[in-house]
Amino acid sequence: MQLGVNVPNFGPGTDPGVLREWARTAEGLGFDLLMVSDHVAVTPDVAERYPEPFYEPFTTLSWLAGVAPNLRLGTTVLVLPYRNPLLVARMTDTLDRLSGGRFVLGVGVGWARREFAALGVPFGERGRLTDEYLSTLRDARAEEPDRRSVPVWVGGHSEAALRRARRFGDAWHPLRLPLARMRSVLAEHPMPGFAPRIALRPTGTPVDDPERPAGVGTVDQILDDLRHLRDLGAETVVLDPYHGDPEETRRPQRAWQDLTTVATRWRAV
Repeated sequence: MQLGVNVPNFGPGTDPGVLREWARTAEGLGFDLLMVSDHVAVTPDVAERYPEPFYEPFTTLSWLAGVAPNLRLGTTVLVLPYRNPLLVARMTDTLDRLSGGRFVLGVGVGWARREFAALGVPFGERGRLTDEYLSTLRDARAEEPDRRSVPVWVGGHSEAALRRARRFGDAWHPLRLPLARMRSVLAEHPMPGFAPRIALRPTGTPVDDPERPAGVGTVDQILDDLRHLRDLGAETVVLDPYHGDPEETRRPQRAWQDLTTVATRWRAV
């Protein structure tokens, strides 16, 4: 099972130097994958958790591809209805080619109603548009059989999202769910693959809440979560050290230390 890192590509503490250090830290610790998130119009609802500067994911990952040549690169997740699907297909193919076949396209329907309005995309149609655009991406791939098929990870855990993952995805990519919820979904809905994103939030004492998100708890609990996810068939697990406070981006050293602890202990398992 491979491990990835969700890197904050936003916030008051994030600049090119910090992004470069994130990539070098992840690569140096032996992680396999670096992922970033996506917003286009940083409307007030977005800015509460993901404020400017917000670095556009395709541009950022293209740059980081040269900074960390051994890392796979991906989006967790690209809000698919925001862009014409043929444009997404072109950007995906370009980034994958320029990086030597290292790109993973994680996609989702989005949640920021005001951002949808700013972009002129109907919020209530986002599920239908995502399905339509995924179909277009699939057709674009089929038209070029010699091109590498970029893996598509489909986020979300609603019934519609699970159907979407089975129909269009190479993996289901749930975000920050409890382990029991993921186990239940996989038991009821066989998936083409499984690549969850979980929290990375070590605590000094065990967290006993039955709704504890995977990755929240003592280091031993986090390692146990990783073992269980591996047993559930996870090909990759993405660790997310960002907890919603933009001020965290000014202090990435804490996240780097947490990643170091988990990576070191995981290799010893």
